[in-house]
Amino acid sequence: MAWPLALKAIMLHGIIVIDAYLVSPLGEKALAAMGLAGAISGLLLGILFAFSNATQIRIAQAFGSAGPVPLKTGFYCGLTINLAATGLGLVLAIAFSGQVIASFAQTEWISQQAQAYLDVFLFVVLAEAIGQCLTSHFNGCGKTKLSFQSYLIALPVNVVVSMGLIHGQFGLPQLGVVGAAYGTVVASVLRVGFLLVLFHRETGAYRTVKGWARGTFATSLWRHFVFSWPIAATFISMTIGTQVCMLLYARMSVNDFAALTIVSPWVQVLGVFGMSLAQATGIIMAQLLGAGAAEAELETFLRRAWRAALIAAGLVSLTYLGFALASGWIYDDLQLETRMALFSFLPVLLILPFPKGSNAICGQTLRAAGDTLYVMNIFIAGQWLFKVPLTLLFIEYLDLSVTWVFALFVLEEFFKFPMFHKRLFQGHWKRAPAML
Repeated sequence: MAWPLALKAIMLHGIIVIDAYLVSPLGEKALAAMGLAGAISGLLLGILFAFSNATQIRIAQAFGSAGPVPLKTGFYCGLTINLAATGLGLVLAIAFSGQVIASFAQTEWISQQAQAYLDVFLFVVLAEAIGQCLTSHFNGCGKTKLSFQSYLIALPVNVVVSMGLIHGQFGLPQLGVVGAAYGTVVASVLRVGFLLVLFHRETGAYRTVKGWARGTFATSLWRHFVFSWPIAATFISMTIGTQVCMLLYARMSVNDFAALTIVSPWVQVLGVFGMSLAQATGIIMAQLLGAGAAEAELETFLRRAWRAALIAAGLVSLTYLGFALASGWIYDDLQLETRMALFSFLPVLLILPFPKGSNAICGQTLRAAGDTLYVMNIFIAGQWLFKVPLTLLFIEYLDLSVTWVFALFVLEEFFKFPMFHKRLFQGHWKRAPAML
């Protein structure tokens, strides 16, 4: 179940990387415009992904209970919340994005191009409000390959259409930066259409299923929202915390900041494997809880998931080792000081996957049992009581090396480690009441 989730996540990152590559011949200003618009659109999509992750767990619980009414309830409650969040996000983006972009853009041309890109990309956000809910439905039912297949369709379409519209190839008009946004719109609409056809073919959109899990749709929707909002709040908090840390990193030397900028995407992409395994664990655990599985069965599955997480962490750690050893060859045009900073990250990179993977297994298991508020509190504490204050202290007051600053990535995981594992070992999650 985990490998399609991992490949799907990598393909999502790949779309961003490919768009940036296709736009790069237009120059640094074009990339700056795309990056500026992407910061706003990325926040909107991230909130959708967070709510959809909650819907995925609810669908998995319903799938475990083997009832069409809970499945229908979970899907339509998730879709309603996604559309409401998207509507609010679109209103705010239309009202305030112009001011935000103008205040950060270095030139008028960058501001205009970023705004044009964002105006088109908002249609992607609208399409993904539906697409992510459909993805959550299939993932929650254990059919993770279907959502992965949708990206197999979307990615090549995105590349071809974007290339044509950016540079005026294949008989298409030359639109420049905004052409990348149109390419993503076409690919996203096609992906959603593919998922809609599969959804209707398999479920008939639940038109023949009568009633809701909690008697009325309003009651069901409220319970779904109560379950979901801590997951969305966790994402928003982490996004803001990450941006604050990036602003603090920018106050370091150019070489140190460049090293952190280079290593961060590697941490994000390789971390996908552990996170996807944890996400699959959460889906299966929610299915088991929904089916009323015995505590012994839950414990057996969790032990196996932990062993798999340990193996995945080892493989990621070895990949980091290869990256560190090859960094001088991969980035041979960088200054020696920057390459040395990259190599100094190796001890942290070798250790990081193990506590991070174990924490992720705990977090997804607790979320599957409905303990979303406690998980949110751990993440917020790790971000705002530990990582951000210590980043400020290390950079602004102690003037420590970049190696110590990067070490906060793993120290944050050790900070969260006892809170996650204590909660899990208490065992209350195994006796979670029905939440649908």
